[in-house]
Amino acid sequence: MDTNFYEQVYEIARLIPKGRVTSYGAIAKSLGAAKSSRMVGHAMAYAGTAHPKVPAHRVVNSSGLLTGKFHFDPPASMEQLLRQEGVEVKNDKVLNFKQVFWNPLEEINLD
Repeated sequence: MDTNFYEQVYEIARLIPKGRVTSYGAIAKSLGAAKSSRMVGHAMAYAGTAHPKVPAHRVVNSSGLLTGKFHFDPPASMEQLLRQEGVEVKNDKVLNFKQVFWNPLEEINLD
């Protein structure tokens, strides 16, 4: 496990505003590791043990699917957390994905 990469992933994820989502691939690209979206997914699987907390529920796949929900207990809590923030979800997919998508490359200065 590359804890340094995981910590970088968590730092980005902590910046996602309430009511917005990003994708595993967008986080990977923002870290200069465009082909590492699966590694971002692995990092998010362990996000529950990170301190400070990581809003892992705000990270979905590039189509807006809640593919990480099985790392939540219970799995339905990922959708519940998003709904509490005003994100609409139907059939495990974020509705209006493009409107609520938060792109770290555009939203934060990584210099």
